[in-house]
Amino acid sequence: MDILGGLLTILQPATLMLIVFGTIAGVLVGALPGLSSSMAVALLLPFTIYLDPIPAIAMLASLYCAGTFGGSITAILINAPGAPPAAATAFDGYPLARKGQAGRALGMAAVASVIGGIFSLIVLILAAPLLATVAYKFGPPEYFALTVFGLSMLASISGSSAIRNLIGGAFGVLLSTVGVDLLTGVERFTFNVPELYEGINFIPVLIGLFAMAELLNQAGAKAKKLQRIAVGRIALPSREDFRACWKTILRSSGLGTFIGILPAEGSTMAAMIGYNEAKRWSPNGKNFGEGEIEGVAGPEAANNAATGGAMVPTLALGIPGSATAAVILGGLQIQGLRPGPYLFQNQPDLLYAIFFSMLIANVVFLIFGLAGARYFSRISMIPREFLWPGVFCLCVVGAYGGAQSMVDVYIMLISGLVGFFLNRAGFSSAPIIMGLVLGHLVESSLGQSMILFDQDATGFLTRPIALLFFALALLSVLSTPLGRFISAKRRAKVDRLAHGNE
Repeated sequence: MDILGGLLTILQPATLMLIVFGTIAGVLVGALPGLSSSMAVALLLPFTIYLDPIPAIAMLASLYCAGTFGGSITAILINAPGAPPAAATAFDGYPLARKGQAGRALGMAAVASVIGGIFSLIVLILAAPLLATVAYKFGPPEYFALTVFGLSMLASISGSSAIRNLIGGAFGVLLSTVGVDLLTGVERFTFNVPELYEGINFIPVLIGLFAMAELLNQAGAKAKKLQRIAVGRIALPSREDFRACWKTILRSSGLGTFIGILPAEGSTMAAMIGYNEAKRWSPNGKNFGEGEIEGVAGPEAANNAATGGAMVPTLALGIPGSATAAVILGGLQIQGLRPGPYLFQNQPDLLYAIFFSMLIANVVFLIFGLAGARYFSRISMIPREFLWPGVFCLCVVGAYGGAQSMVDVYIMLISGLVGFFLNRAGFSSAPIIMGLVLGHLVESSLGQSMILFDQDATGFLTRPIALLFFALALLSVLSTPLGRFISAKRRAKVDRLAHGNE
């Protein structure tokens, strides 16, 4: 009955229109170099405040799915990935386009994306309720340990430095402490500004770090002339293509879903791993980078599978699986919903509605991807002097619209400047957003745990599940330096053997 209720809700004409709008907007935004699904969801989020929860989240989820695919269009046609996850697609997609096979590459990208997306949605509908059932046994100590584990995963997400990512996450947690502490009633970092008593609004920080920072970055970049490939008829992959790629698509779908489920990982890492594994297992691995169709199928199946995978911990535990999932989590919170096991118990129709909306979005962007990719690619021709002023107006309107406060506009502008300079220093915006989203849960669960343990932190040692998450967090933080240490040892051993043979 819950599944039927969710389906009937989604099949309402107004909701279907929003899903189609979100899908088309996602493909268009994904096709624009410099824009990403995270930025698009952040810009759209303020306008969902006035919608009912199910249509609002359905539109955001649809944009998330379609935006991940949209980046492959410009990656293949002009070697300029519209979104970071599409960077791996360009490795073989653009060489295929230069060989006159742009339609073939785009067709494979669309089909592999849909298969990966649907695969992950099946896992979502099966795994999320099971994970939520386990989460019923969680108390404040377990949630605190889980959140620490989620923050520890920031070490491996976007950006080249694990230390910088962890610093960014800690900075996001610090931002989440602004306002009145609900446990003690103490005002923190409010500077006698009444609008800050309830904390920093999530939306303006989000818009500033993603949209405004990118706007400033694009404004400082020199205009690049991109070689455009003419695209002919876009066709479904042939039987030979499917015979060559079906194992790669299934493997990448599984990998992408698993990576998406890991807190804080996301589509970009899934695409890179999907590409590397496709190259590793392909009999034509030596030809990758010169125009292999498997080099398109692997990353596209993986990055779209990661979208459904990322929604599993987001919905079941309230721990976002990616930066865009963190924005959607913020949208749920704005709608007065708290993801977690009780959401499955109290509003299962909402969860099935999200599932069906993402399923419909995959079907819709397959249709639009095959029929309209050549037209969507033309959006990249919009001059920057027209595009980015429009983005700036949307930033201001989005920041102001939520609470009707100019303080939020100032916060957005400051966040944009901070994000711009942090990006130039090698920091990524995604860990800051993760820290901001998870900061409230870290603080509240820690405070409740200390009350539960009578201010004795050794009480955590009596909770096996919490200890497991703490161990995983430690392993996550140490995995990068340990991996480098082991690699260095292996290289040193190989060098010694090589010198010995000489």
